[in-house]
Amino acid sequence: VQLQAFGGGLVQVGGSLRLSCAASGRSFSTSGMGWFRQAPGREREYVAGIDRLGVSTYRDSVKGRFTISRDNAKNTVYLQMNSLKLEDTAVYYCARTLSYGSTYQYWGQGTQVTVSS
Repeated sequence: VQLQAFGGGLVQVGGSLRLSCAASGRSFSTSGMGWFRQAPGREREYVAGIDRLGVSTYRDSVKGRFTISRDNAKNTVYLQMNSLKLEDTAVYYCARTLSYGSTYQYWGQGTQVTVSS
C-alpha cells in the first residue's frame, strides 16, 4: 500500500487549499482514511478522518473549516481546507487503516501547507 499526498502550498490567511491523497493497493473502500499534521517543534496531531461508511470526525480546531471526503472509485481521499489560519501551517500526512481496521497503519510522505499573513 502506498499513499501519495499532494495539493499543499503557500496561501494567505483566510484562503483555501484542497489536499488529495491517492492510495494504491486493494481494499481502499473498506479502509479508514485520515489526515494528520505536524508543525515544526510539535508532535503530529490528528486532523480529520473518514471511515469506510463515510462517517467523518475532526479535531475541534478545524471543525467548520475543513471537510474530509473520499472517492472510492478513485482510491482518493480529500481534505478541503477553508478559512485557513496561521496555526494551520504544517506538513500534512494522509494515513490509511487496514481493511475493516481502526488503527492507521500506512502513511504518505506529507505535503507542506504554509499559511502566511
